[in-house]
Amino acid sequence: WELVATGNTRRAVAEAGVPVREVADLTGSPEMLGGRVKTLHPMVHGGLLYRRGHDGDEEEVARHGIPAIDLVACNLYPFVATVTAGEGVSLQEALEQIDIGGPTMIRAAAKNHPHVIPIVDPRDYDEVLQALRQAGGDPSGVGAPLRSRLAAGAFAHTAHYDAAIAEYLRPGDRPFPERLTVPLTLVEELRYGENPHQRGALYRLDSVRVPAEGTGALEQLHGKGLSWVNVLDADEAFQLVCDAPEPAVAIIKHTNPCCFATGEAPLADLYERALSEGDPVSAYGGIVAVNRPLDMELARALREFPSPATGGRMFFEIVIVPGYDPEALEHLRKKSRDLRILRAPVGDPARPRTELRAVRGGALLQESDVAVERDFTVVSERRPSASELHDLRVGWMVCKHVKSNAVVLVRDGVLVGMGAGQPNRVGSARLAGEGAGERSRGAVAATDALIPFPDTVEVCASFGVSAVLHTGGSIRDQESVEAADRLGVSLLTTGVRHIRH
Repeated sequence: WELVATGNTRRAVAEAGVPVREVADLTGSPEMLGGRVKTLHPMVHGGLLYRRGHDGDEEEVARHGIPAIDLVACNLYPFVATVTAGEGVSLQEALEQIDIGGPTMIRAAAKNHPHVIPIVDPRDYDEVLQALRQAGGDPSGVGAPLRSRLAAGAFAHTAHYDAAIAEYLRPGDRPFPERLTVPLTLVEELRYGENPHQRGALYRLDSVRVPAEGTGALEQLHGKGLSWVNVLDADEAFQLVCDAPEPAVAIIKHTNPCCFATGEAPLADLYERALSEGDPVSAYGGIVAVNRPLDMELARALREFPSPATGGRMFFEIVIVPGYDPEALEHLRKKSRDLRILRAPVGDPARPRTELRAVRGGALLQESDVAVERDFTVVSERRPSASELHDLRVGWMVCKHVKSNAVVLVRDGVLVGMGAGQPNRVGSARLAGEGAGERSRGAVAATDALIPFPDTVEVCASFGVSAVLHTGGSIRDQESVEAADRLGVSLLTTGVRHIRH
């Protein structure tokens, strides 16, 4: 084997005591334009692209004295690391980190992979070396399955690289370009998909505009492997608590919150209140999320606080936290060897971003719903008290994370009733009131869109709800206002809806 390399790679290999030629010796041309042109030469690409055993190709390379190149190992310029290093990176600095020669060689080797071995991932080095050793150093002894996998990885690698460049150069006011490549990197293959007969995997979005945060950057600290549903539920739970400005605890079941509490109180107290005043039956087997680091008091509560419904031990699939006290983590690990404990960075929940959802044969993209309104318009005669207004803000934040049609009841910062996923809003209101029971008296209600008829206000009032918040904008809004005035209920509007499917 004869090694040929450029610049810094050649120096590093030579300093390691391995004989290596400079690429300029092969091409007969010096590096040009400050290193922009090194390998873009027929002596390189002819050696990569010619078909071994093809009479025309063999005659042509012989006539021009082009040697065969049997393997390309190439790492690209660090474009992503450069443009995400922080503020102040100029366009010129970014452009200089766009590799041209590297991707061109990689693509050439991948196209001709029956004859050339393309390697772009250092994790493949050992496997390729082992295959070469078994073949006595003969590159033709490296089998077709490995070559094909390496070629697929090479094309995926350059596409991923180009997607990052395209995102960086694309104007910020064009979130939906005519053609879009989404750069994703495998985090892990999951235990199964939505059901055990389905396969699933978690990928990280590699964006040059949005840093890795939330569930896409999760770290598993304990427990058995994750399933697709585990990740989805953990994401819903974590998104909810990250929207809360105060300490918050949420318990999610099938992507809907069944328990939630927020306020300036210890996490352990919030957890016990959320569980005691929410729906502890649904919470069993759920996902717990908090927006403050795990401390010892919360770890003890998660292990020791019994189910308010049965008096027995609570079982959870996942606890997801933004950080942890090491002793608290060790204590919580003792709850169960299977309990999945995850850490994920909160990041900036209000950061504008784009979300993608698959449909059969295509995908839907939209701007993420990151807004949480805190100022409302009172449209009834009765005005809400300060405590009611605080609860309405909590309820509005929570119902944004409930499947539509959504109605939530909140009292003293705690979710006490929830109706989700019903085809009509009044049905969700009934479910919320029935679930809350006596806790609905003095609670407030929030719903994710407009109330089309006064019946939703009437149902909420029948359960003792004192204030109702909705989007507003129905042609029958006045009927709801009149019902609220008749029943002595405060009615407020947001002017914004948060429908969630």
